[in-house]
Amino acid sequence: MAHSQGWVKRYLKAFCKGFFVAVPVAVTFLDRVACVARVEGASMQPSLNPGGSQSSDVVLLNHWKVRNFEVQRGDIVSLVSPKNPEQKIIKRVIALEGDIVKTIGHKNRYVKVPRGHIWVEGDHHGHSFDSNSFGPVSLGLLHAHATHILWPPERWQKLESVLPPERLPVQSEEECLLGSL
Repeated sequence: MAHSQGWVKRYLKAFCKGFFVAVPVAVTFLDRVACVARVEGASMQPSLNPGGSQSSDVVLLNHWKVRNFEVQRGDIVSLVSPKNPEQKIIKRVIALEGDIVKTIGHKNRYVKVPRGHIWVEGDHHGHSFDSNSFGPVSLGLLHAHATHILWPPERWQKLESVLPPERLPVQSEEECLLGSL
């Protein structure tokens, strides 16, 4: 009997040691390196959730890649919603600081993205709550860069940083003036 109690005690001691090492390591990894998230809604169709409400894509979110706020036009990013800090949204980066973007339904036809900000939009323009609604987004709200679709298995793929040609930033302020004539 004493022998079996000694085994249980050693097992519990080893389990607790492992647990108290593994949990902080796992939490740090998920917070600083990468995690997975389910994408809901139609705002990023057809890139994400092409089947609509029948299925939700699960994506790999790379926190490490945005740690220095280094994003490129076309990247799909997760960010804290500027209107609801409790919610994370996923959008495509359309313009970077200093770029002039032709908006879709924003109060101003053209917007120059201020320093420390980006312009984000959903791929499904009529069904997206994005910078056209709330304006440029502070880089401080960046959460992660979506790099891969992990689920469903038939959609496993790397997410490419592609900017639709019609969403390229305006080259100059003169183009803005000509475009508004």
